[in-house]
This record gives sequence, structure tokens and C-alpha cells, in this order.
Amino acid sequence: MYEERPAQLDGAVLWTRTAGPAAESPRPVLPDGCMDLIWADGHLLVAGPDTRAYVPTETAARYAGIRFAPGDAPAFLGVPAHELRDRRVALGELWGGARARRLGERITEDPDPAAALDALVRRRAADAPAPDPLLRAVAARLAAGRTVAETAEAVGLGARRLHRRSLTAFGYGPKTLARVLRLQRALALVLSGTPYADAALRAGYADQAHLARETRALAGTTLGAYTRGAAASAKSDTPEPSGSSTTA
Repeated sequence: MYEERPAQLDGAVLWTRTAGPAAESPRPVLPDGCMDLIWADGHLLVAGPDTRAYVPTETAARYAGIRFAPGDAPAFLGVPAHELRDRRVALGELWGGARARRLGERITEDPDPAAALDALVRRRAADAPAPDPLLRAVAARLAAGRTVAETAEAVGLGARRLHRRSLTAFGYGPKTLARVLRLQRALALVLSGTPYADAALRAGYADQAHLARETRALAGTTLGAYTRGAAASAKSDTPEPSGSSTTA
């Protein structure tokens, strides 16, 4: 069962997941421009920004995670996003093994691990650098369908500076981020019942064939398979959004 709600940290999402039946295959995690801090049966790990679908090979029974808004996690974690691109790493690799174990144990001992993780992130964020408002503006404009050129001009950055700062904040350049966010827009429309062709045009694709190619490239599946998988999850009462970053 998957559930999510707003986290205490501005722009972040707190999610929980309990493993389903052993025969139930986990759904692939699609790129969403975000990074997650995850508690998995007592262990803390980080899911970096994805450029392709990630298929969990999970063994934990319970998960709680914080999904940071695009660009916000590097300041919190103290590591550039591109160093974690397409990776899942133990928090101990970033903060030291002893510290990560203590934090994991503290969360595990709490009756509500998700709430404990939420509180931990809020406290840590208070001592970390604040999110860069310029990069938040970049993410917001790209999420709204603005082009990279329009976005660079709006925030006052040249192409090279925008690319360099995007690597640090998002894990990849603005063109890749724009592709990821465009796919998320299209799939949200598809799941709301919008026909494929209309969803493609409204999300900013040239046509349905263009959306189909990008779905294969970024999600590793077809539009039909994606919608069938989402429908199956809904019927089994285990809804899981395309960008959730469960992992093992």
C-alpha cells in the first residue's frame, strides 16, 4: 500500500509504502526530477535523480520517504545531484556510517517512523543552506512547459551557466529535466482519462508518436503498458505515482 501527503519541509512530499504479496512485482519508478531520502526497515538511503526507469529489487517490508522538490536535496544532503544520478546509495556513504546508523535507529524506534523521518528532515533543513530560489524558478518554468531558452532568459543565466548549475541541483542539464517533466505532465493527463493524442499535444509533444517514443526512452515501457499497470495498482488498492522513489 502506498500513501503520500505533504511533508513539513516546503515543497517536499512524505510517502509510505508497505510491501504487497510476495508474488506482486513492484512497479518501475519513473524519472521525476526529484531525489528522495528513504527509511527502509531501519536503514537510510538516498535515491538520486533518475534519467531512466528504475525497477526496484526491494526486500524491505516497510518504507517511509521524503521526496524533495526538484533541486532542493543537494543542499540538504551536502552533495551535488549529478554525483547521485541514476544511483541508490546508503546515507552512510554521504554522512558517515555511525551517524547514519544512529539516525536510522532513532527513526526505527519511533512508533511512527514516517513522522520521525519528517521531523528529522525538518530539523536538518533548518541548519542547511536554503534552496536556491533561482533554481526553483527554473524547475517551475520547465514544469509549466517553458522552453530551456525561455527559462534561461527569464532567470538571467546563459546556457552554459544554466547547464552547470542544473547539474549540481537536478543531476542533469535543463534539457533532460525538461524532458522528464514533460513526460510527467503527459502521463498525468493520460491517467486522468485524456486520450493519448490530446495528452501529447497538451504536454508539449509534436504528436502521439513523439510521446510514445519518449515514454519508451525514459520510462522503458509503452503508453498502453503504463496505463494498464496503473489501473492494476488502483484495483489492488496500492496506488503508486510514477515518480515515487521506492528502492532497495
